[in-house]
Amino acid sequence: MALLEVKNLTKHFGGLTAVGDVTMELNEGELVGLIGPNGAGKTTLFNLLTGVYEPSEGTVTLDGTLLNGKKTYTIASLGLSRTFQNIRLFKDMTVLDNVLLGMSNTNKSHFLSSVLRLPKFYASEDKLRQKAIELLAIFGLDGNADNLAKNLPYGQQRRLEIVRALATQPKILFLDEPAAGMNPQETAELTALIRQVKEQFGITIILIEHDMSLVMEVTERIYVLEYGRLIAHGTPDEIKNDKRVIEAYLGGDV
Repeated sequence: MALLEVKNLTKHFGGLTAVGDVTMELNEGELVGLIGPNGAGKTTLFNLLTGVYEPSEGTVTLDGTLLNGKKTYTIASLGLSRTFQNIRLFKDMTVLDNVLLGMSNTNKSHFLSSVLRLPKFYASEDKLRQKAIELLAIFGLDGNADNLAKNLPYGQQRRLEIVRALATQPKILFLDEPAAGMNPQETAELTALIRQVKEQFGITIILIEHDMSLVMEVTERIYVLEYGRLIAHGTPDEIKNDKRVIEAYLGGDV
């Protein structure tokens, strides 16, 4: 059984079908791409998979658990985490506090020990802080732990957003256009970061991205959307040579 199973997923907004009859699956440890032009329905599909939108039809199942009807925070606790096209950090909080917020679902401190500030509470808080620092260190951000998130350069803010998503200990990480607004050097660093996340954490990743060189370089399989419907699925080489994909999206320039 696939880790994530999507069957006949459809979303209507009035008379508009934003996503239509999408069936796909993600297996454990895969890095999968989702491509298509603006308006193809990629982010809408992400929103359906992560509970932001309720499907009009179809089902989404994570590791055997049906996600339809569940709240976003419940879905996150079950193992789905994401980043967004527009960076959504808490910019007036420190880098460390952003990561600690991501760990809130993993903090099992007993309510009473938290309210009464018992030794158990402080031990738990210290342990979480140490884990957060270790996670930041993996991605070269530990030196900025006490800095405000808004003071980081753009590329590092993107990196922090991914670190915060990883702090939730996800089974699947959704990356929504992580290279948006990046220069070539930042994109190269992001490419290496995505590889590092996959290799070091062993989690499944699905990536929306307009930078075709990045998608072709890091993904194992690619799904292609056109007007909310899947028109192709295959390896990067197969997608490069798919006539319909070339005509619709790539324009022969890959």
